[in-house]
Amino acid sequence: MMRRMILNRLGTSVLSLFLLVTIVFFLIHATPGGPAYSILGMHATPEAVAALNKQMGLDHPLWQQYGIWWAHLFEGNLGYSFTQHAPVATLTGSYLANSIILYVLATVIAVLFSVLIGMFQGYWAERTPGVLIGAGQIIVYSIPTFFIGVMLILFFAIYVSWFPPGGIGGDQSAGGVLNIGSYFHHMVLPAITIALPLTAGLSRYFGHQARSEYRLDYVRTARARGVPPLRIAVNHVLRNAIRPLVTVIGMMIPGIFVGGILTESVFNYPGLGWLLWRSALEQDYPTLSAIVLLIGVLTILGNLAADLTNSILDVRVRYE
Repeated sequence: MMRRMILNRLGTSVLSLFLLVTIVFFLIHATPGGPAYSILGMHATPEAVAALNKQMGLDHPLWQQYGIWWAHLFEGNLGYSFTQHAPVATLTGSYLANSIILYVLATVIAVLFSVLIGMFQGYWAERTPGVLIGAGQIIVYSIPTFFIGVMLILFFAIYVSWFPPGGIGGDQSAGGVLNIGSYFHHMVLPAITIALPLTAGLSRYFGHQARSEYRLDYVRTARARGVPPLRIAVNHVLRNAIRPLVTVIGMMIPGIFVGGILTESVFNYPGLGWLLWRSALEQDYPTLSAIVLLIGVLTILGNLAADLTNSILDVRVRYE
């Protein structure tokens, strides 16, 4: 049963990857005038368009271009950026590490605070503290990400000057040694900006799971036996309530990327989101399509990892 479940998850992921690549390919060719006009501009001469089409292999029939597209992807060839004058694979690779570090840091912060807040909310359910926590979750979740970023910059960067307002700071090195302290100092505000709405959503879900666990008979029995509340919370409620949270985190990966795109733009943080925004403004479609593909692949792989992890944590999932 476990093997069948893994094969089903892998098959779904492979199908999703195939559909993603196919959709991105046809979206590129659906641009007005084709990719060549998008790169050169709508006022480009027919001769220049024909030359670029030949250079990029766009003078072949569509089905041949589709096959070439897949062949290039397997070779790691994502195209060439005519605005940045660099291979797209090299260009995106230089920004990918910054985004991964930022998103992982924001997710870790969100998960830790979600578990803490959710446990309190579950324990104080239907009482004043639990109601206030629920109201705060809705308010924070409703605030746009870019507005959170701007407010954090105004207070923590300008008013009290605790953190820098933007950039990355990782290139500030002495003697060729990377200044890790400066790197993460610049990352604090962007990470909090992404983590706040994520925490509001995750903690609300986890609080519901914790509240359900507190109402079950085994928790009431433990209370009747005089088991300390902290031991009940950690050994019983937390252990069972945290399993579905893994799946929810996997489902929220697209939201993390969306929040990251806006956050990186606000903080001028050199990550994939910032590169995506810049590529859209400059109509750099090779880079734009590569980033969309990369984000889609990471999302699919993240959901696959969440499903497999959840199946390991909860044996019931293996027999679905």
